[in-house]
Amino acid sequence: MTEVDQRPPHVADAAAAAEFADAAGRLLLRLRAEAGTGLDDAARKALRDRGDARSHDELMRLIGARFPGDAVLSEEGADDAARLTADRVWIVDPLDGTREYGEPPRTDWAVHVALVEGGDLVAGAVALPALGVTYSSAEHPDPLAAPSPASPRILVSRTRRPEPILRLAGPLGGTLVEMGSAGAKAMAVVRGEAEVYAHVGGQFEWDSAAPVAVARAAGLHVSRVDGSPLRYNRPEPKLPDLLICRPELAAHTLEVLAR
Repeated sequence: MTEVDQRPPHVADAAAAAEFADAAGRLLLRLRAEAGTGLDDAARKALRDRGDARSHDELMRLIGARFPGDAVLSEEGADDAARLTADRVWIVDPLDGTREYGEPPRTDWAVHVALVEGGDLVAGAVALPALGVTYSSAEHPDPLAAPSPASPRILVSRTRRPEPILRLAGPLGGTLVEMGSAGAKAMAVVRGEAEVYAHVGGQFEWDSAAPVAVARAAGLHVSRVDGSPLRYNRPEPKLPDLLICRPELAAHTLEVLAR
């Protein structure tokens, strides 16, 4: 007899998202360990490509086995327009932070798994495999347990430093902190290790869906940089900007970004 999950639907879905992200993360760690360290450029590219493909295949297998009627939008898969009329759509990034993954022993890379149901983002999980943790919209730290520091930490990309993000530091009295993947940056705010993560200049739904689900559940402000809501499972999956921050910093941050 199959055991029936008695948890509320979105709690059960969040647990499934965490299970899937964690499994893909363990696979990525095994591939990385097999590749070793001190990789040259060709070996790094091979590891990144292998990680992207294998993690995608693992997530597709797991989701398909558990939820055979659900649609999937994956960074590494072909976009099937059937998702636009599906009630449940999983949005996944099999390897967020491909660059960092290919640079052992960096830890700032992630696996994203989120669920959109009836047009709403209802569950998500972000695995940080190299740190040995997975956070979900049902199980996550409380980033608001401690007060916001006098000088908020503002996360910026290692490789891209757009001027709108750089100019946050002065008005907010903050300091800039470099970090790799979108998921790693978002979870740094969830973990209370930073206070503001803003992104402009290009992302897709799979870059932010799972991090937004977790951050929102943790009580953080989530929106586009103009303050408008984030919408998922749209015909064009590009979602170019994002703000995740402590709620008491949201109004000032949005005002500075609008200048």
